Amino acid sequence: MSSSPPARSAVRAVAAGGAAGAGVLALGGLATSAYFARAVLTPDPRRPDDVRVLAVGADTVTLAVGPETVVPGRYGLWSGEEAHARIGDVLERDDRAVVRRLVAVDRGPLEPGGARWDQYWYWDSPRVSLGIPHRDVAVDGELGPLPSWLVEPDPAGPPGPGTGRWAVLVHGRGARREECLRAVPVLRRLGYTCLVISYRNDVGAPPAPDGRYNLGLSEWRDLDAAMAFALRHGAAGLVLGGWSMGGAIVLQTLDRSPLSDRVDAVLLDSPVVDWGDVLAHHARLHHIPAPLRMVGTGLMGRRAGRRLVGVHDPVDVALTDWVARSDELHHRVLLQASVDDEFVPVGPALALARARPDLVTLERWDTARHCKEWNLDPRRWERAVEEFLGAGAVVSGGRTAASAP
Repeated sequence: MSSSPPARSAVRAVAAGGAAGAGVLALGGLATSAYFARAVLTPDPRRPDDVRVLAVGADTVTLAVGPETVVPGRYGLWSGEEAHARIGDVLERDDRAVVRRLVAVDRGPLEPGGARWDQYWYWDSPRVSLGIPHRDVAVDGELGPLPSWLVEPDPAGPPGPGTGRWAVLVHGRGARREECLRAVPVLRRLGYTCLVISYRNDVGAPPAPDGRYNLGLSEWRDLDAAMAFALRHGAAGLVLGGWSMGGAIVLQTLDRSPLSDRVDAVLLDSPVVDWGDVLAHHARLHHIPAPLRMVGTGLMGRRAGRRLVGVHDPVDVALTDWVARSDELHHRVLLQASVDDEFVPVGPALALARARPDLVTLERWDTARHCKEWNLDPRRWERAVEEFLGAGAVVSGGRTAASAP
């Protein structure tokens, strides 16, 4: 049956309205995808309060119950801009409050109110928070000087497996150099000189041309510059250590740096082994449908999407999948990761360990949240590092003396 002219007009109007509605939905979906991609790639220097201090005693602090505050271990706590305290064991708790041991107030005063959880434990430079000497040095990076801390090994200690070698340590996304200080005491005991670096977009470091993170795909150049600095200053070999996105930076450096053959071994803590998996996890947490998440990921990697996402160079997430690229690894790796990591799902780390048992030593944790394995049990974390780095005379290229040709 053919339509009468008025009916045909109505049909055309409905069709036009439907197309316009679909266009609005499509534009809305594209905007959501672009917003998701920008959120992943944009540095945010703000540190909002995420816990609440209910009371402060002579040697205890009472906190509101939350995902962080009830986990065993030792942690830091920032209150305001200056006050910092270190807290330890859980002493008691109920459904509302948890009482923990107050180990020290490093800067004060610590008062009831909003506060920020600090997994670093060490709150300032090595000299201030560790009580050991350090030098402030500037690594000559591609974009300008990169402020770094240089810590010499303990001169009174016996020679260790790291004697003459340097450990270059890389913090994670949105973190600070203090994140790496938890590794310095054990590495220093083993004889390593520690270089704790900053990289592009850090506070005090040069910004990237686009002001965006590149998920390790450009930041590796800053680690490469730090490796060159260490070698120029006499390093006989290198250990690279990375936390979270710092691990992703380390993995890209091993693949891309002409200095990677000078790397003896690698320490990874809660590393991003596959950014695609991390992005999918966070899209689910924020109720972003998988198709929109995939569009956002695609926008990162396509030159046509650069303006929407705001990146100078495309960010190809596929290049960060080290499970798929596991046959390209050539260095010994100690991988410490927790099945209860809420930020970087542990699946890819476990898969990488299964794929390369010849190179990857897995220290599998539970209970610890993201980058907090050390906090849960420092002795276990340090013992894993000692055993890994002390397992045979390490030679350049990450091979033990027994396996070297």
